Amino acid sequence: MGALEGRVAIITGAGRGIGRQHALLFSAEGAKVVVNDLGGAVDGSGDDRSPAQQVVDEIKRLGGEAVANADDVADWEGGQRLVNTAVETFGDLHVLVNNAGILRDRVLVNMTEDEWDAVITVHLRGHFVPSRWAAAYWREQSKAGKDVKATVVNTSSTSGLLGNPGQSNYGAAKAGIAAFSVITAQELSRYGVRVNTVVPAARTRMTESTPGLSDIVAAPEDVGTFDTWDPANISPLVAYLATESCPLTGRTFFVQGGKVQCFQPWTLTNEIDKGRRWTVAELAEELPSLVGLTKAG
Repeated sequence: MGALEGRVAIITGAGRGIGRQHALLFSAEGAKVVVNDLGGAVDGSGDDRSPAQQVVDEIKRLGGEAVANADDVADWEGGQRLVNTAVETFGDLHVLVNNAGILRDRVLVNMTEDEWDAVITVHLRGHFVPSRWAAAYWREQSKAGKDVKATVVNTSSTSGLLGNPGQSNYGAAKAGIAAFSVITAQELSRYGVRVNTVVPAARTRMTESTPGLSDIVAAPEDVGTFDTWDPANISPLVAYLATESCPLTGRTFFVQGGKVQCFQPWTLTNEIDKGRRWTVAELAEELPSLVGLTKAG
């Protein structure tokens, strides 16, 4: 019996890359999968419905159960249709993996309004909308007396948690997703829902198009060498977080190759406390030492 036997899962952005690997592993572990993908290009343009169906066909050839969904995860009604697809097709919903995303990289001084809005919409709103409809479904089940054991797994990035020049739109959205995860984990625990975040480092259309990364993420020439950038490396962690017995919630994990690390949230460190209001001159004198700098002059 697989680790996800009997679980019904929605995976967004599952037509290619990391999401596709999630869908294949989830099915191999016994889950029934809703494969969501709008089929757009890396920048979000286009509307090719075939990638999701191709993954579904592959799952079915391997003996699994899956259905394709091409709703836009950032669309309010589309998010409800996505959740309804799982419930109407497979009778329930236990797992939501928010993975869909796009890139429109640009340094701040050259970024357009559309480039900012498109990335924030797909990533941040695209996590909120499906999560909101899934949460409403689980709350109804909980209030009806059902023992809910549901899971949301969100997808952040080091671009948001550590920073990366040229990706202020993407990084802001990804940092927002991490905060969204922490807060929704606190809110939804009463309904039997856990929420965690993964921060993947893998070879995808997005990393291959990121300046400076294309050569780094390339597959090793020696087929016997472990490929630390293989997107399939990410999926076992996501699958574990999606299991019914996983106790973790409100956590953020970095994963690359065979390495998993736990992110520490924003943390207060050193302090200065005058006991009364500071003056500007006093702060100019004392604040540099608070962050480890030597006062100029």
